[in-house]
This record gives sequence, structure tokens and C-alpha cells, in this order.
Amino acid sequence: MQSEARTRWACRRGMLELDVILMPFMDNHYAQLPEEEKLIFQRLLAGDDPELFAWFMGHEACNDAELAQMIKKIHKLNGALV
Repeated sequence: MQSEARTRWACRRGMLELDVILMPFMDNHYAQLPEEEKLIFQRLLAGDDPELFAWFMGHEACNDAELAQMIKKIHKLNGALV
């Protein structure tokens, strides 16, 4: 597992829309996640920006069940209506 600082840095993306989703989650919820979910979140961050954007905006479905569940969790904890 990578350090929290490294994960925080990985949340900084090339798209402002992703920063607005990922940084609040990192700041407010990441520390409370079980280790297994932290690993899933880190795996999610390994995706490229266009792919993540499509998943978070609901333009495309994520075919990985764990990542799709994490996306839903992020939306829920961030208070998104998606």
C-alpha cells in the first residue's frame, strides 16, 4: 500500500472536475476507510483522467465491480446526486 501522502498526490489530476471529486473525498473520508477499500481507491487512482471522468460523470459504466462500488461510495460520501 502506498503512503497517504502519495495517495493524496495521486488525487491531484489534470482535470479540475476530478480534483473537485477526489480531493474532498481524500480530505474527509479516506483516513476512515478500511485497508481493503484504501487499496481499491488507490487502484482507482491508477486510471487515466478521461476514463475516470467518464465513470464519475456516468457517461460510461465501470466494468470492474470493486471500482464501480468505490465510485458510488465517493459520490455518496461527497453528497453527489449521481
